[in-house]
Amino acid sequence: MAKNWFEQFDQHKVLYSYLLFALYLLLNNSINASSVWMEHHRDPFATLQWWEPLLWEYSSAVATLLMTPFLVWFFHKVPPRFHAIGWQLSLHFSASLVFSIGHIGLMVALRKLVYSLLGLGYDFGPLAREFFYEYRKDVWGYLFIFGLFQLGLFVYRRLKGDAMLIGAEQTEDNTATSPNKASPEHFLVRKLDKEFLVKVDDIDWLESSGNYVNLHSKGRIYPLRATLANIVELLQHKGFSRIHRSLAVNHHAIHSISYEPSGDGEVLLKSGERLNLSRRFKDEFRGRFQAG
Repeated sequence: MAKNWFEQFDQHKVLYSYLLFALYLLLNNSINASSVWMEHHRDPFATLQWWEPLLWEYSSAVATLLMTPFLVWFFHKVPPRFHAIGWQLSLHFSASLVFSIGHIGLMVALRKLVYSLLGLGYDFGPLAREFFYEYRKDVWGYLFIFGLFQLGLFVYRRLKGDAMLIGAEQTEDNTATSPNKASPEHFLVRKLDKEFLVKVDDIDWLESSGNYVNLHSKGRIYPLRATLANIVELLQHKGFSRIHRSLAVNHHAIHSISYEPSGDGEVLLKSGERLNLSRRFKDEFRGRFQAG
């Protein structure tokens, strides 16, 4: 039951994760709106309309949702490291500023739009003061989303299973390498308290994803902590070639190859999957594929 649920989630993990986060924001900001309403109406002379706290909170939630793809992209590009901490902190500080500026700009624009449709005016207040006020909250929101993203990634990979080379060693940057550079026959996949063997011949294609390479085999994806260049080097004698800066393919999984006037192309796999073929890798790939 849990396995089937996870497999369904895995097919649309980005969409489901986004919807779950949107549900959290809806509940959280609804509570905040009700708190603002109750606080204001402790004053018998309060003039706050019932819809205003809802607009303030929901406009903030919508703006956060619109900025979240930027944060996810950035968190993938800048994963946590145990070195160059100062540089990482400066990058996150810059990203938090971008996030806050985008969040505030979208939020205020939405509020002004709704107020104007109702024939009213909306005053954000003195820009410097209000920006500092909002930025304090946005930094906390940034850290919360960062922590949630890393926790979700950890749990997902534990459920999905990490792959590793059998007999592999770890380099300084924690990427897997083979001690003798021989092409492995299997990958060892650790999923929770179980271990599985995945045959290299059953892997259709490889996809670079941050610090990981996703191994696509029989409709399943196994993340391997490595670089695409290193894995292709290890597997080239097994018939693997790079076709894009973030993709490599198993020759035995190819159904057909088509080319475009621009020089790029497309690789159609026997599974029905279509992969982009970059002109940068086209000639080398054609030579190795034809030789094979």
